[in-house]
Amino acid sequence: MLEEQIIAYCERTDFTYWSEPVNALSNAGFVLVAALLWPRTAGVALARALVVVLAAIGFGSFLWHTHATRWAGLADVLPILAFILLYLFVATRDFLGLSVFWAAVAVALFLPYAAVISGLLGLVLPGLGASAAYASVAVLIAGYGLWLRHMPTGRGLLLGAGLLCVSLGFRMADDAVCAVFPMGTHFLWHILNAVMLGWMVHVYLRHLRMAQAGRGK
Repeated sequence: MLEEQIIAYCERTDFTYWSEPVNALSNAGFVLVAALLWPRTAGVALARALVVVLAAIGFGSFLWHTHATRWAGLADVLPILAFILLYLFVATRDFLGLSVFWAAVAVALFLPYAAVISGLLGLVLPGLGASAAYASVAVLIAGYGLWLRHMPTGRGLLLGAGLLCVSLGFRMADDAVCAVFPMGTHFLWHILNAVMLGWMVHVYLRHLRMAQAGRGK
C-alpha cells in the first residue's frame, strides 16, 4: 500500500525518478533558507528546531516528487505538520505570553480546528480541494496576527498569512494550467513556501529580540 505510486502534479507524466525535476529540485529552497537562518538561531533551542524541521520539509518533499509513493507522501506532509505544531506552540507561549500548558493545549486542538475550518472553507470555496487544510493554517496565522496587530510581530504574522495565500494560489493553479504550461506551477508553491516559512522564523526571532530588549530597559 505504501509503495503505491501516484501522479498528483502536472509535471509528472510517468513513474520514473526524475519525472518531476523542477518540482523536486525547487525543494532546495527550503534547505537554503534553513542554512541561512541557522546561524541566527544560536542559543534559541526552539528556533533552531524550527530551522531543522524547515530543512526536513525540503528533503521530505524531494522524496515525494521523486518517488511519488504513499510513503514518500508521508515524508512530505509529516515535517510540514511538525513545523505547524512547533510554531503554534512558540506563538502561543511567546507571542501571546501564555503558559506552556496553554501552548500545549493549542497544539492539541490544532487537528480538530484544522478539520472543522478546512471543511467550512471547502464549502465556501469548493475549488480549494486538498488545499483547504493549508488555507486553515493561513486563517490561524491571520488570527494571531490580528490579535497582535498593534505589534510588529502581529504585522509580520499577517504578512506571513498573505504569503501563504499567494503560494496556495500557485498550488491550486497547477492542474488548471497543465494543458498550456506542462511544467505546472507547483514549484512556485515550494519557492514561496520556503520564503514564507523562513519569514515566520524571522518573525519569531525578531519577537524574542524585542522582548529581550524591552526587559533590558
